[in-house]
Amino acid sequence: MGRAYSQSAATLNLLRAFAQGGFADLHRVHQWNLQFVAQSPQGTRYEELAQRIDETLAFMAACGLTSETVPLLRQTDFYTSHDGLLLPYEEALTRVDSLTGNWYDCSAHMIWIGDRTRQLDGAHVEFARGIGNPIGVKVGPGMTPDELMRLIDVLDPKNEPGRLTLIARMGADKVGAALPALARRTKREGRAVLWSCDPMHGNTVKSSNGYKTRPFDRILAELRRFFAVLQSEAGWAGGIHIEMTGKDVTECVGGAQQIGEARLGERYHTHCDPRLNGSQALELAFRVADELKAARGTGVSGRRLAEVAD
Repeated sequence: MGRAYSQSAATLNLLRAFAQGGFADLHRVHQWNLQFVAQSPQGTRYEELAQRIDETLAFMAACGLTSETVPLLRQTDFYTSHDGLLLPYEEALTRVDSLTGNWYDCSAHMIWIGDRTRQLDGAHVEFARGIGNPIGVKVGPGMTPDELMRLIDVLDPKNEPGRLTLIARMGADKVGAALPALARRTKREGRAVLWSCDPMHGNTVKSSNGYKTRPFDRILAELRRFFAVLQSEAGWAGGIHIEMTGKDVTECVGGAQQIGEARLGERYHTHCDPRLNGSQALELAFRVADELKAARGTGVSGRRLAEVAD
């Protein structure tokens, strides 16, 4: 755990330098993904988007709005989150705010509780309810509406907006049946929760050659159904949670790169869960954006979008 802390601190220092030191400047949009543009089937679309950003920035510069005069154009805020699984680690990094007297877990901005550790009488829920951080809870297909309400009562008794994020992780084949009742119940009872989607953990399979992997099509299918359900039952979806790396790994099958099971062993570098590579992650972002724009532009209802997703 001490080694993990040192590596995490070094990573945060690097991210902070990138986010605040000029690398996040929108004028560098063409430099962010040169390899992606050159190698991915989605690269042309990304380059077109980058060109439109360039044109917008040029217009703004003509109006006197540049990176030098508007800091927001050259830097960005960066927030961190992780599963608070190892309680000795989280407890060691918990501090009291001298101004408010509230306790905060300083290991990340947001801590979440996993689907396997969300027991009402469990230590993880007891720890999370005592800290002032935003809290996330993974919601699997086995959770009932009554159980969810009891969990919300414990973690967010004041019904405070921004306090609790419910992260659905159900699998493409279960989300359509399991999520509507949960989303409907939270809306009916006026719970100020944010719904997010983790399309990774519920779609993990074992390939014929023994590798743990995640099919790109199933990841996309769960996202489509999640957005459809939320649009129909609870207003809107708040975000997505994916596991990815910028490296050109071969850990998840499918996508425009057409990674098949036979290629999993080429660059299977993960020690835990299979991740989307940079190209697959950006492709997923484009596909999700297309779905949302199509639904918004045509006025498609949530139920109709669910039918399209199926």
